Amino acid sequence: MKPINNDNPYTFPEQYELYEQRFLAAPITRRAFFKRMGMGMASFVVLGDVLASHAADWLAAKPDEDTIAAWIHVGEDNRITVYTGKVEVGQNIRTSLAQAVAEELFVPVDSLSLIMGDTELTPYDRGTFGSLTTPQMAPVLRRAAASLREMLKEAAASEWSISKNSLQLDKGMVSHPSNGKRLSYGDLAKGKELLKPIDKNAPLVPATAWKIAGTSVPKVEGIQFITGKHRYVSDMVLPGMQYGKILRAPANGARLLSVNTERAEALSGVRVVREGDFVGVTAPSTQSASLALALIEASWQNSPQVSRSALFEHLTTSARAGKGVGATVSSAISNGAIQRSERFLIDYIAHVPLEPRSGVAEWKGDKLHVWTGTQRPFGVQEELQRAFGLPKENIRVFMPDTGSGYGGKHTGEAGIEAARLARAIGRPVKVTWTREEEFKWAYVRPAGVIEVNSALDSNGKLSAWEFYNYNSGGAGIEIPYDVGEKHHQFIPSDTPLRQGSYRALAATANIFAIESHLNDLAAEASIDPVTFRLAHISDDRLKAVLQASVEKFGWDRSKPAQAGFGVACGTVKGGYVGTCAEVEVDSGTGLVKVKRLVVSFECGAIVNPRHLESQVVGCVLQGLGGALFEAVDFKDGEVLNPFLSSYRVPQFSDVPSIEVVLLNRVDLSPAGAGEAPIVCVAPAIRNAIFDATGKRLNRLPMIPGGRLPV
Repeated sequence: MKPINNDNPYTFPEQYELYEQRFLAAPITRRAFFKRMGMGMASFVVLGDVLASHAADWLAAKPDEDTIAAWIHVGEDNRITVYTGKVEVGQNIRTSLAQAVAEELFVPVDSLSLIMGDTELTPYDRGTFGSLTTPQMAPVLRRAAASLREMLKEAAASEWSISKNSLQLDKGMVSHPSNGKRLSYGDLAKGKELLKPIDKNAPLVPATAWKIAGTSVPKVEGIQFITGKHRYVSDMVLPGMQYGKILRAPANGARLLSVNTERAEALSGVRVVREGDFVGVTAPSTQSASLALALIEASWQNSPQVSRSALFEHLTTSARAGKGVGATVSSAISNGAIQRSERFLIDYIAHVPLEPRSGVAEWKGDKLHVWTGTQRPFGVQEELQRAFGLPKENIRVFMPDTGSGYGGKHTGEAGIEAARLARAIGRPVKVTWTREEEFKWAYVRPAGVIEVNSALDSNGKLSAWEFYNYNSGGAGIEIPYDVGEKHHQFIPSDTPLRQGSYRALAATANIFAIESHLNDLAAEASIDPVTFRLAHISDDRLKAVLQASVEKFGWDRSKPAQAGFGVACGTVKGGYVGTCAEVEVDSGTGLVKVKRLVVSFECGAIVNPRHLESQVVGCVLQGLGGALFEAVDFKDGEVLNPFLSSYRVPQFSDVPSIEVVLLNRVDLSPAGAGEAPIVCVAPAIRNAIFDATGKRLNRLPMIPGGRLPV
């Protein structure tokens, strides 16, 4: 028996921090475009034609990721349909993108429909990650809408033989300036199939004049979620559908030696599918599929692997590169009036999405349809292409709005497994992972070791900075403070567990180390940590969020008994965040209680204030878990805490008072908000614990048992 091949497409590992793989755009023909659109007027946009602020610059630097199409269709019934490859995983971009289009077309949001993440109907998209939807996709859709608006005005002007500049638009109608005549967008689009390039000169509505964008529009289709009418993939049922379960190894890297499926095959309605080392069952119900899986007898051979107890030593000894510090940095450190060296340890943590992975697959001849919750529908399409050797046009991936991802759903394991079972039995199959499977077989946030060396000169200024991150990643690695000589370096290592993207990537680890170390420097120099930071910040946006959080928090107020105050700030993915924390530490028991968090956040012009605040609060709550409790425990390839009863996430009793301060910069383009607010939660709490106790906690999580040693 051959060992399980971990390079098989259905276990294809997540590309490291989204950097290793390239995703090429599939061409879209005009014939296919209009076949999808039907009758009406359409605007076709190529991002290469759009100067979408820094988003265009970001893409221009990656020519093989350079092409994204976005389009808008006006039907004869006056309904407007927007197509985007971006997907909704709880961050509410369905609403914010609808606001962007509605603003430019002068229509209410409820007159729009968004088709998202359908690989047959939407443009190619690399995926929904990196807080890129707002800065990358919204400008494209906004420019498309503005171009379409001008086309509609030209059509009406031609109809009435007047100048288009005299026309008025409101609620999907174009009005004649003097005689009261009106034409709907649908009237103007009727019977026309127009394909035009983007009008780079089409005027956009400035943020200072927004009436729809910039307001707290309720969540599009939100009532469907409240009433339970929305169907997640795990809720889906197709005619004749069977339920699948997969035989999994007891530990990562285990080899399948033998398997006996006779007892499972004896159950009524059960089919056993075996393709090499892939073994699965299908049955008429989840319960019978689970029973059949339990009846399979399999023997495995485990291989010795690095366990958690040796993790951090392994990450440094398996480094794939050496330190590259220059002589100037070393000299500046050795000549510093105050010198400091610290080491920070970052455990693996799990994503713990509310909805575990789920996939439904149906074969129609040589065509494959897959429904799955993923942040990368086109990436899953490519995985399916590799798994089954099909032409890409024969594979359609649907992505219903899904219950959270946090960077953990870039791959399509459940969908691929369902497709393998469905092909074998000739019927649709649904595979839904259990919570245990999600913990054991989904990729995790990278663990890391971070080493920091620094120095202050005799005036208390930061004169040297040396920063190394082993394995965790390079996101957020650059210090945002003024420093004389500096060197930062990400050093890849071998990882015992499968790892991949996580909310804010490695910025959670790097900013934890930066802000903790900076706080310790300020303490050694006997300088207030806020004063110390402000003295080293040249970036006005970073300074503004720090000052806003400090002012709201009341930094100079007297501390309650056994309390400590902490502060942190940072910038990542176009967002700026300042966070102040108040903790209470019981001197007798060591119990740590986070009492209050004040988070100020700025990401340019605010598209939807209420939903932005929700994003900030969501980041804070997730950040609490990583800061205080969450860690994947493992030994010899086996995850030892694969249940919510053993993997500690924040509970209601852990949630502090959370106050959010939003800075609205209408003079700046909107940036993403789904990731940056998480990065300062851990260091602010860590620095508050130091303020209360004098203890420096340089490992995440800081207090897995909830208490400090006394």
